[in-house]
Amino acid sequence: MLDLLTDIAGVRVGAAGDAELGSGVSVVIFETPAVASVAVLGGAPGEREIALLAPEMTVERIDAIVLSGGSAFGLDAAGGVQEALLAQGRGFPVGARRVPIVPAAILFDLAHLPEGVIPPYRAWGREAAETAAPGHFPLGTVGAGTGATTALVKGGLGSASARTADGIGIAALMAVNALGSPLIGTGPHFWAAPFEVGDEFGGLGWPVPFPRPLPPAPLKGATPATTLGVVVTDAALTKAEAKRLALMAHDGLARALVPAHAPLDGDTIFAAATGAIALPASLPERNLALTRLGEAAAQVVARAIARGVFAATPLPRPGLPPTYRERFGALLSAPR
Repeated sequence: MLDLLTDIAGVRVGAAGDAELGSGVSVVIFETPAVASVAVLGGAPGEREIALLAPEMTVERIDAIVLSGGSAFGLDAAGGVQEALLAQGRGFPVGARRVPIVPAAILFDLAHLPEGVIPPYRAWGREAAETAAPGHFPLGTVGAGTGATTALVKGGLGSASARTADGIGIAALMAVNALGSPLIGTGPHFWAAPFEVGDEFGGLGWPVPFPRPLPPAPLKGATPATTLGVVVTDAALTKAEAKRLALMAHDGLARALVPAHAPLDGDTIFAAATGAIALPASLPERNLALTRLGEAAAQVVARAIARGVFAATPLPRPGLPPTYRERFGALLSAPR
């Protein structure tokens, strides 16, 4: 396993963007349309094709999911992904036509763009879809994580995967652009440290002793901020079960970022199921399996958030917070 979203068979990930402009797009493509839903818990979301993901809506499966920078301008990226998928013959059949189903969500990185410049999000969406691939993909300052920031350090694109005791795969892709912080106080310790595997984001654990009382959480200010994510499982879920999975996955966001789900963020997590592994038919056993899957989803979300911040690299633009390695690199390299 690569510890990435692409550990789920049938999933491809692509990215496009521009480090000079400080923004970008990430795309998750399902080789076979996937059952999907979404949970939006932030107070200022920006999204496309979200209503159809409600369990009671007719369309059950989707072709791709887009995470983009650019605030509302970034929603254009989904049109570019649709163009690429349509050229491949993909989409929901409507008479003689096909319409690719591509939900999207955006984060706010406009504060770091040159005045009056709107990057080509539609073109980036098409590029990301056309180059999406299985296997390894980069983390950090890439795709939707290009211009992402947090209160103290640069944000980025992160991913992680796991397998439950039931043998079901679960993985997350997170674009971390948080109002608050992934760090405890102003130090190097990640809130997500209890879920770390090995030293994937530094291996520092929690501070000892733990600060009491906790200092107030640092905030970016009044600028909108949003952390976006996609969790994918190879389980066969109903749309209502995918909705529950998305809701439980938000627990990982709240474990890794403080605060979360604030009035000026648009924290959103999509959940998709490829359907390769059946859950138990018995309702009690099925609910237990879904509960274990939801807890695993929360853990991979928390890990993906910390990994995205840990992997971030600087942008050639003034005014951005330092990366985690710029701020704490000397500590990471010191003997322990």
